[in-house]
Amino acid sequence: MNSHGKGSADLSGRKIPVRRCRWIHIPRIIDAKDGVVSVAEGKNVPFAIRRVYYIYELKYDRSHRGEHAHKKLEQVLFCVHGQVTLSLDDGFQRHEITLDQPHIGVYLGPDVWVVMKKFKRDCVLLVLASDKFRESDYIRDYRRFIARVRG
Repeated sequence: MNSHGKGSADLSGRKIPVRRCRWIHIPRIIDAKDGVVSVAEGKNVPFAIRRVYYIYELKYDRSHRGEHAHKKLEQVLFCVHGQVTLSLDDGFQRHEITLDQPHIGVYLGPDVWVVMKKFKRDCVLLVLASDKFRESDYIRDYRRFIARVRG
């Protein structure tokens, strides 16, 4: 089952069936002559933001990013330009979503395996993270991820 951003004015009614994942909406402040501003801050991001990074200039729509989970890290992903599909997996449920609106993102809690794919050539994916980079927080082997989440 897919949940697509374009044409769906209210994704908040569509729950993501993968545990520790949910839609994040940030406001769209529209100025008719000067564009739109969207702001992500404490009231709409469920953690203190300690790191911000973005992925861009992907050359192929077949590119895959992610293919890992985190033990503790929380993230919110926004596709601020273009489109990307996320394959989310909590070890029990898998679900694909498409991000294509800059003010609608997805929260990923710990122990969620994510694969980013089907990037449009002009895609810019913005990631807000709860902590700095720590290699020890990554789970990069899917079998180890399944063993961890299924206990």
